[in-house]
Formats: sequence, structure tokens, C-alpha cells
Amino acid sequence: MSPLESATVLLALLLVLLAAGVWIAISLAAVAWFGLQFFTTTPPDVNLFQSFWGSSASWTLAALPLFVWMGEILYRTRLSEEMFEGLSPWLGWLPGRLMHVNILGCAVFGTVSGSSAATCATIAKVALPELKKRGYDEKMCLGSLAAAGTLGILLPPSIIMVVYAVAAEVSIIKVFLAGFIPGIVLTALFSGYIIVWALANPEKTPKEEAHYSLREKLYRSRLLVPCILLILFIVWVMVIGWATATEAAAYGVLGALAIAWWSGGLNWASLNASLMGATRLSCMILFILAGASFLSSCMAFTGIPRVLAEWVASLNPNPYGLIAILAFIYIVLGTALDGVSMIVLTTSVVIPMVEKAGFDLVWFSIFIVLLVEIAELTPPLGFNIFVLQTMTGRDSNYVAWASLPFFFMMVLCVVLITVFPSLCTWLPDVLMGATRR
Repeated sequence: MSPLESATVLLALLLVLLAAGVWIAISLAAVAWFGLQFFTTTPPDVNLFQSFWGSSASWTLAALPLFVWMGEILYRTRLSEEMFEGLSPWLGWLPGRLMHVNILGCAVFGTVSGSSAATCATIAKVALPELKKRGYDEKMCLGSLAAAGTLGILLPPSIIMVVYAVAAEVSIIKVFLAGFIPGIVLTALFSGYIIVWALANPEKTPKEEAHYSLREKLYRSRLLVPCILLILFIVWVMVIGWATATEAAAYGVLGALAIAWWSGGLNWASLNASLMGATRLSCMILFILAGASFLSSCMAFTGIPRVLAEWVASLNPNPYGLIAILAFIYIVLGTALDGVSMIVLTTSVVIPMVEKAGFDLVWFSIFIVLLVEIAELTPPLGFNIFVLQTMTGRDSNYVAWASLPFFFMMVLCVVLITVFPSLCTWLPDVLMGATRR
């Protein structure tokens, strides 16, 4: 059987298992076992043990549960309330006023959370009651929160970025740095749309109720300092070479514990809850990565990635055409899979194709992350839509329609980084090049 025929059979088997509700990690491992058993002469049991151990015994991957724990600790503090109080005095002059707190609050919290759903839920818990009480348009509030929550996986440190870096075997630090400028661009696009909408619908934006002096604004902004200092410190120690990504994650946990203690949110109950939450999420991700590693081993022995890469090279595709096809595939996958699964399912096949086409893998990391962000807003499995549906009681279709304009802002951001790839590659090249000198 040819590699392409083998790939068809394995893909069909995977789809059947996923449709039957089998756990993603088990589905990946079962497909890999089947492929090695029937399409190669390699013993699947040996490869199973090697893949599961090799994917887990990784110093680099140790950063993942630490970053997850850091986000879980801060999720249980008063950080979201403090951010709303610290940001709101500065935004009264902008069209749309306090709705920009949704965007900037998610951007700030996303840098220490690393999770889209956690960012969306945490900011929404504080912002929605405040905005509703002041008479802001509910549909715009829900749409902006659903979209801005996705900034949690684009602005580093991000769980999805760690998963991609490990799967694609690229530098975690470079991938983190690559997310900053696109994250700022996407934040600006979201706020820009709110400004345009507010100017077109002035009757839906309440008038500013309070005026603050510069001294009062600065005093309230002190609440933002711990969070901003923590993320700057994490990135700084990695860039200058003082710490690896894993060591920086450990510093992040210590910083998160200090912030939680300072804000009065650290006690035995919250510490235990953060540990259990981090353990559950980390185990799920690591199990999926182990299954994906086993499937990657199967792919290597069957020769499927090599054949596909050679096929792409023989077509001599237009780079933009290939990117458009991949974007479509990832958006479709996003209707049925979460972000981690999308990445680990596809990297073994897609990465060789992307390399053959001449794309930078660090740039491609941001391309994938943006498409995962889009998936967070795509029914029927858009996690941010589910979060807001649960919190508000609104139908998921209502939330999805509310987030549609922001969906197009994300698509625009994908177009921008494709046309101007330096938006992703300039910062890691400059900073990493400077540290090497």
C-alpha cells in the first residue's frame, strides 16, 4: 500500500474514533498502533513506550505545567477586579469608553494566564456586571469579550505556544517573542472596531460618568504594576539568557504566588484549587502530546510526511495559495477540535510541507495561534462562546453572531502577518541576535 493510501486509511480511522467519542489521546495512539502494525515492519509496542517516554521526559516541556499553574494561581486572585479599576479611568475619552476595558483587560490578563477560556471567564466575571449596570450594549460587550479572551493564547507566555514549540522543535523563547507585535496589532484592531462602531452608534454608548485627575489615574493604575512587572520579568530573563523557558516559568509561579499573597487571595483553599486545576489541565495536554508523538513516529515509518512534502514541492505552489489552503483547513478543524489537538494532530504532516514551501517556522507558529484563536469563536466548539453562554444564559448562536465582526478582525490580522511576516519575525531576530552578540 502506498503512503498516500495508508494516510487515507489512517485518517478515516481517526475520524471514526473521534466521532465515536473516544478520547483524543487514545484515538491518536490507537491509529498509530494500527498504522505500525499493518503498514510497517516496526513493532508498535516498542515505539509506544519510546514515544510516550520521550514526549514526557522533556525539560523544555516542564515549562507547560508551570505556566498553567501560574495562570491558575492568578485566576483565583482579585487581579481581574484590580485591572478593571486600574484601566477604566484612562479610557473615558475613547469612543466606546469602558468597552475598551474588555480588550485591554484581556490583553493584560492574557499575558499571565496563557489560556483563552480562563482569560475570557475572568475578565467577563468582572466586566459584564459593570458594563450592564452602566447601560452598555450587551451584544457588543459579549462580542468584544469573546474575541479579546483569545488574546490569552497569542500574548506570551502561552500554553498553545509551548505545545507548538515542542511539537515543531523550535525555540520557545523565539515563539514567545514572535507573539508580541501580532498581539498588539490584534488588540489595536479590536479596539479600532469598537471605536468605529461607537462613532456609528453614539446612542448605544453611555456618557462618561466620572472624571479623574492625572493623580487619581496614576493612583488607580498602581494595581496594574505587579502583573506587568511579572510578565516583563519572565520575558526579560529568557531574552538575556539568564533563564530557560522552564526556569522562567518557575519564576513566574513564584511571582504569581507573591501577587496572590499581596492581594490577599492566597490561602490553603485557593492554593489547593490552583494545584488541582493545573494538574488536570497539564495531564490532559501531556497525554494528548504523548499520543501525538506516537502518531508522529508512525507517520515517519510509513513515509507519509515525506511523500506529502515532496508532493507539495512538485506542485511548486504559490506560497499564498498554500497558506490560504492551510488557513481553511485549520478553520474547519476548529469547528470540531480544541487548539492543542489541532496543533498536535497536524504538525507531523504540515511542518514538512511548510518547510518545503520556504516558510519560517517561528512565523508559522503565530499563523497557527491566530487560527486557533479564530477556532475559539467558531461554533459548535468555540470555547469562549461556551464560557459566555454559561455566564449570561444567552444562546450560543447569539454570542457567535455578536463576535462575528471581531472574527473578521482576526482574519485581517492573519492577512497582515502573511503579507508582512516581519511582524512576527522582527522582534525575535533583533532581541535574540542582540543577546548572541
